Amino acid sequence: MIIDPKTRAETLPCWRGPVAAEPLPGGMTNTNFVVRDRGERFVVRIGDDIPVHQVMRFNERAASIAAHAAGLSPEVVHAEPGALVMRFVEGRTLAPEDVRRPEMLPRVVDLVRRCHLDVPKHLRGPVLMFWPFHVLRDYAATLEEGRSGWAPELPRFRALIDRFEGALGPTEIVFGHNDLLPSNLIDDGERLWLIDWESAYRNDPLVDLAIVLDSFAPSPELQDVLLQARFDRAPDEALRVRLELIRALTRLYYAGVLLSASALARRATPDADLSAPTLPEFRLAIREGRLKPGAPETKHILGKMFLASFFSGVAAPGFGAAV
Repeated sequence: MIIDPKTRAETLPCWRGPVAAEPLPGGMTNTNFVVRDRGERFVVRIGDDIPVHQVMRFNERAASIAAHAAGLSPEVVHAEPGALVMRFVEGRTLAPEDVRRPEMLPRVVDLVRRCHLDVPKHLRGPVLMFWPFHVLRDYAATLEEGRSGWAPELPRFRALIDRFEGALGPTEIVFGHNDLLPSNLIDDGERLWLIDWESAYRNDPLVDLAIVLDSFAPSPELQDVLLQARFDRAPDEALRVRLELIRALTRLYYAGVLLSASALARRATPDADLSAPTLPEFRLAIREGRLKPGAPETKHILGKMFLASFFSGVAAPGFGAAV
């Protein structure tokens, strides 16, 4: 039996009385609500309770609890398969221009550093690895199984993944958030909060920095500032080259997230067209209403834009108002 996400959010056993759930915008793999219970507000995240997501929910719960203990994330008050309840934080999500402000950058880097170094001290139980090559190969398999119109291109993608893996070689492993989008950083006026730990796994520390750089679209000059702030040393050429490789991989990762989701959805005809709009064309389509934020077709096009960014090296589209 399929239960409506709103109904499920309102009937979780953690409530002390009758509640009503209000939709919370955002989220790609969850449906989010704000619930008021006896004067307190909570965020409820409802996701599909399927085998792969069950593993992700276990990670999300463990990471969210550890992140709260490390002072980075709101408190988890209830968790069960497919649902997570956290205390509501009053504030605003960051915008790309926020990170370009000199006073904001050290705060963002501090969150990244504390995620890498402090969250693992509070983790209880095993947590998965998130090294991109395994995930990318899984996405390629999903596209193949979904009979994607791009199936003929998959051998080329797999060959590129093999080449990147060989080029990067051994890596340092830390505990990473792995989804440092503007919508996952909240400023309450006094401090920053880092939310949405669904993709939090052990990973290369440069993955989070690569996502920050692409998500907030800062100037090229900001790259070395971020690297020096995170590693407490001036970046050398080897570190810069490694960051560029991982930036390409994170773009391919987000392309895989978006396109594998659309590969599993029903389409009237298979889409084998890899062409993508430019970033100005995409933003214009959003402003004019030809593309709707959060719509499956918008995410499908965004996936093609991330793929184009991977192949061309042009700026990644980010997410912003698109999701």
